[in-house]
This record gives sequence, structure tokens and C-alpha cells, in this order.
Amino acid sequence: MEEKMKEINNMLVEIYDDINRIEEYSIKQGAFRDISITEIHTIAAVGMYGSKTMSEIAQALEITMGTLTIAVDKLIKKGYMERSRSNTDRRIVNVSLTKRGKLAYRVHEKFHLDMVRAIMKDFTPQEEEILLVGLRKLNQHLKDIYSKR
Repeated sequence: MEEKMKEINNMLVEIYDDINRIEEYSIKQGAFRDISITEIHTIAAVGMYGSKTMSEIAQALEITMGTLTIAVDKLIKKGYMERSRSNTDRRIVNVSLTKRGKLAYRVHEKFHLDMVRAIMKDFTPQEEEILLVGLRKLNQHLKDIYSKR
């Protein structure tokens, strides 16, 4: 039983590392090689539609406002984001994606969908269902652990 636990742990670590490496490679080979994985995740946190406040983005990414400010400043300079003040409360700063930012968002989203499709092509419908059930349980367990901190 202990050997299974070690193998499961190793597989989870390897899968996480492999996805990160593949994602980083994909970004560096594509049209958006001027941004990092962290920056593409910041773009994803802003989302395609409308704008989000700096506080909402920082909370979603679980980073400080200072860290987010540095990231947003860089992404604005690179042409992926724009910042504006709220019309109702000038203290509130909103961030939205530019046309280039939205394109990067779509390309990143497509990368993830293509990766999942490539993984799933060798699975039978029964294996897909088993994997989905297992991933749901894993996801819920991790959320339960995280919510207790």
C-alpha cells in the first residue's frame, strides 16, 4: 500500500511539473513569447469580458496588491492590459484586457483545450468517466484541505 501512495505522489508531482513545462514551452514558442506563465495567468484572472478591480484580481491569484501592481504595470507596458478608475469611486482601479490581451487569453485557453483533447484521445468512454470521477474527488479533497487553513 505504501508503494502505491509513493507512486501516486510521484505521478501527481510529475503531472504538475509536466503541465507547467509544456505550458511554458508553448508560450515561448508562440506569438506571445514576451510574457511569462505568471503573466498569462494574470491575464486569465482578468478575463475576457469587462473589467475587474485590482482587489478582485489579487484575491483570485492570492497575491498581494503590491505584487499585482508590478505585474499589471508590466502587462500594460507590453500592451496586454489597460487600467482605469471607477466612475463612481475614484479610489477603485479597474483592469481590463486590450485586444492583444484578449487574443493571448484565447490562445492560452485553446492551448489547455488542445492539451486535454490530446490526452483524452486514447481513453475509452469508461476510462474518461473514471478519470473525471477521480479528478472531481481529488479537486474537492484539495479544496477541503485549503478551506481549513
